[in-house]
Amino acid sequence: MEALFDIPVLGFILQFAAYLVQIITSGHIAPIILGLATPIALGALCGVMNERSGVVNIGIEGMMLFSAYIGFMTALLVHEAYPMETGSVFGATPALLAGVATAIAAGVLISLLHAWLSVTVRADQIISGTIINITALGLTSYLNRLIKPFGSAGTFQSLHPPAALVNLPGVGWVFEMFLSVGPIAMSVIVFIIVSQVLLFRSRWGLRTRAVGEHPKAADTVGINVIRLRYQNVLLGGVFAGLAGAYLTLEATGSFQNGMTAGRGFIALAAMIFGRWTPLGAFGGALLFMGSQALGVAIRLAPPPGDLGTFLSGIQHAYPSLYNNFFGGLPYLITIVVLAGVVGRSVAPAADGRPYEKESAT
Repeated sequence: MEALFDIPVLGFILQFAAYLVQIITSGHIAPIILGLATPIALGALCGVMNERSGVVNIGIEGMMLFSAYIGFMTALLVHEAYPMETGSVFGATPALLAGVATAIAAGVLISLLHAWLSVTVRADQIISGTIINITALGLTSYLNRLIKPFGSAGTFQSLHPPAALVNLPGVGWVFEMFLSVGPIAMSVIVFIIVSQVLLFRSRWGLRTRAVGEHPKAADTVGINVIRLRYQNVLLGGVFAGLAGAYLTLEATGSFQNGMTAGRGFIALAAMIFGRWTPLGAFGGALLFMGSQALGVAIRLAPPPGDLGTFLSGIQHAYPSLYNNFFGGLPYLITIVVLAGVVGRSVAPAADGRPYEKESAT
């Protein structure tokens, strides 16, 4: 195998492929990949819940941003009133728990606005989502400058699984990936599996898919299309709120203007890549954000041989170029993947089409 590494160009490609396998299965980079993918996966779940019932939601970015701000400010205020350094489980404190609760409530509240505009008023759903994005960006930036919060309520802590578990040959890195993280990131795999099962193996899932494909036919068999769309949009708001809470209460412990940085749109891309399924969307989130984790891996443990020398040389000679390249790589991969996927992925037939119940005459 090492002889193949000496082949020009092809050797570099083979070295890089072997390095990718090595860093993922080593387990050290796997939790970072999951952490970066968490807000994307939660945002994609929000999109799946919405669009499977026929409601387009491009306002996920704004929902995440507003929830992140509300959750952070609530946690900070509760922490100042009832200071507590750390909790016994995941470092959870009353402040952090209150922040998560209000972040979810904020996501649901904005989703209620989107549902009212899209389902009841039957406004253009793209315009509704755009309004949410613009308003959230402007309002949170204004409030952040106006109030100027100082301090932090801290963050949830990662779990430290037993060494015997994470050192298991072949599968240890999987346990480390899903257990060496905080509670919100850890909950993602649970939400993904439960959503996948319910969407395709439950009465609610059958009704949701029926409403998203042919709402008039669903209405004729007694399904309340309006109510089901409201329920699913509000459920999507829960996931968007959790994504926002993750950014400020688990990943960073602070709020920055526009800190979602396009993650809501990458979540939509992951949803399309995953063909409107929770498992597929999760795979898309791991793919898109794994490229960003690669930059961290190379910085911490560069590959051996000529490839490592080449990458380390770029890192030290052009640090800004190196950081910008790996920081922007998820967006580039998103564009490339969607360019080949969009034409082949088929959205629910009634996606984006307002439904008006016919009067009984």
